[in-house]
Amino acid sequence: MKKSNLFALAALAPLVMAGSAFAQDAADTPTTVQELVISGEIVYRDRTDATAPVLSYDQEYFQRFEPVSAGDALKRVPSVTFLSDVLESDGARLRGLDPGYTQILINGERVPGAQADRSFFVDRIPAELLERIEIIRAPSANRSGDAMAGSLNIVLRDAYSLDGGYVRGGVSYYNDDEYAENYGIYWGGQFGPGRLLVGANVQGRRAPKEKLSMRYDAPAGVLQNVEDQTDVRDGTDYSFNASYQVDVAGGELTVDGYFVRTDRLQDEDSLEYRSGLRNNANLLTVNDNDLDIVTDSWSLRGKFVVEMLGGESKFKLGYSAMTDEQFEFEKELEFLRDVNPNPDADRYTQDEIDTDLEDTELSAEFEHERDLGASKLTFGLQYNGKERDLQLLEVRSRFNIANGVNSGLVFPAPGVFAVRSDVDVNIEETRLDPFVMLSGKQDGFRWEVGLRYETTSTTITDDTLGVAPGDRVTENDYTVLLPSMSLRFNAGEDGRISVSAARTVRRPNFDKLQPVLLVEEYGDDDFIGNPDLQPETAWGFDVGYERRLGGRGIVGLNFFYRSVTDLIEDVNTGLEGDGGPGTFIYSVANVGDGTVWGLEFDLSTPLTFIGLENTGVFLNYSWLDSEVTDFAGERRFNDQSNHVYNVGFIQDLPSWGAAFGVTYRKQGDAFGRVALEEIRTSYGADLEAFVEKRFGESFVVRLTGTNLLDSSKDEIFDKFGTLADQASRTYDEYELETEKAGPVVQLTARWAF
Repeated sequence: MKKSNLFALAALAPLVMAGSAFAQDAADTPTTVQELVISGEIVYRDRTDATAPVLSYDQEYFQRFEPVSAGDALKRVPSVTFLSDVLESDGARLRGLDPGYTQILINGERVPGAQADRSFFVDRIPAELLERIEIIRAPSANRSGDAMAGSLNIVLRDAYSLDGGYVRGGVSYYNDDEYAENYGIYWGGQFGPGRLLVGANVQGRRAPKEKLSMRYDAPAGVLQNVEDQTDVRDGTDYSFNASYQVDVAGGELTVDGYFVRTDRLQDEDSLEYRSGLRNNANLLTVNDNDLDIVTDSWSLRGKFVVEMLGGESKFKLGYSAMTDEQFEFEKELEFLRDVNPNPDADRYTQDEIDTDLEDTELSAEFEHERDLGASKLTFGLQYNGKERDLQLLEVRSRFNIANGVNSGLVFPAPGVFAVRSDVDVNIEETRLDPFVMLSGKQDGFRWEVGLRYETTSTTITDDTLGVAPGDRVTENDYTVLLPSMSLRFNAGEDGRISVSAARTVRRPNFDKLQPVLLVEEYGDDDFIGNPDLQPETAWGFDVGYERRLGGRGIVGLNFFYRSVTDLIEDVNTGLEGDGGPGTFIYSVANVGDGTVWGLEFDLSTPLTFIGLENTGVFLNYSWLDSEVTDFAGERRFNDQSNHVYNVGFIQDLPSWGAAFGVTYRKQGDAFGRVALEEIRTSYGADLEAFVEKRFGESFVVRLTGTNLLDSSKDEIFDKFGTLADQASRTYDEYELETEKAGPVVQLTARWAF
């Protein structure tokens, strides 16, 4: 079946179900479009009924600042950091940890990710699809245990999200005098015997940035060169989702699907100069690097809930897919490659990399829940079958050119291309996870205990050219037992305390499992993967207190701790590398332990207690820390920011039918250390603001501004030739890099019908 047909099936299946189902009308009451889209009421963080600690933020909490993606929305919630470029928010780092420690869910279900650590880029989901975002701080037995830092559940709008429709249109203006348009339409209502929601959205996106790199031979040493770079990321997101809910055969059937396409071009151009002297006489390199990305993500899922076997049973079946096609080329002219210029002192290089990744997951689940009187028993079985196909072709042309011939900065025609790398890897991973939970509630006290047993079988088939005479097959199987417990009890009339403890897991990266020798992967040293890697596991607990403030406000404080074992770290095998004496072959192994801890505070409330009922304030602050020992000593977990906070307010003006607000965000410094490189990263503050005007009950216009402080990302790179040099602090290069971007202004209008 063609991909286009599959996409159509995912999007239109709910419509097909709408025409073929037979039942009575559902009884739930949906939200009217006017309440959701046009209402001037300020929305605050929700308090959930879940026993496990969950923070919930409705779409209206974010909407007034008009986030472009789910990643932009997540910048306003506690403990979420990013290590992205300015104006980007892709790999969410809950509690500051690497994205592989954070489980990303869509509608409560796992989704395929493009990265080797299974992580999913949250900027691939347009914000207009959101119904709410949930932060699940501690796991329950009925959810996958690979959530060491926690889970972020992105809930998309369903058939009960809207009663009515609306259209949206807008335009964004960037500091390079370019524009990007956005528009969409949504409708929800009664359709046949059930309820239907359909929506489509087109979102233009752009991120123009400027970078400056200054490279020295060592800290406080001699300036070797500077590089001026422009980096423009320009693209469009196309999205469609639909959901249909209907009573059928004595139960409730839900079918939903979504499709998101990200079409993006990343254009980087740079000039590098010797000793910081910006003139043609000292020009070192001219570089043109383009990356064309087309990523499709889609999902089709069905859920049937019915009373049977003395309780309630749920049957789920889902299929998710992600395809990522990338084409990258890099052209570079090199000058002054020799102290004494000669006819072949200059060089031209052209690389082309064609990447085709397809990741699919088939999931099925049975869950049964029954009342035991004073408690409730829940048990079930979850299946997940994952298949990933990666094909990568890299070709390179490199040849010398006569000195000075290309002083006009014209790229010559490339020579004959030679295949440098042809990667063909297939990954199959099968999971079968039974679970059981016992829960209860009585007189302001709720409790939940559970046990989950996860089995994982991974097979990697590598047909990479030049690696082996035939297919190289790597197998990795393991099981892990994951107990969990959560307690919640009232503390006074408006307060409550929650306590959770659980064991969680992080699976090995796919690229670390393959026993393929990579020559000079770590400078002069080589690397080989380890097929016997076991998952990292952690015991952790959360203790939190939250209090209702008046009728709508809420304040919360939470302490978390994780004790991680079997950390996967680089190790020296002691074997001589391909470079001969003095070089080594490195690998990875489960050799380390680590701890993560922190304190999280959040507040969202109207100022009714001082007579300002139309003023809402928002504040969250997270203090984050950790400790791990690697090949070079103690450090924090890589790239964990030491804090992150957001503060802001919204002022509604009911008599004018208007409102305005401001939010300010600051992320703390981060440090990361890997073989041959250490990076210190800091970010400038981010200021966002909006002004809106409502016209009647059906029309609203909103003007928003983001990155109003011209935020920057500053990085310090310590680079070394070998691990021995890294230990002795013998530098290969010391680099300072600054990336900046200007403000983005967006005008958006919505009309409800």
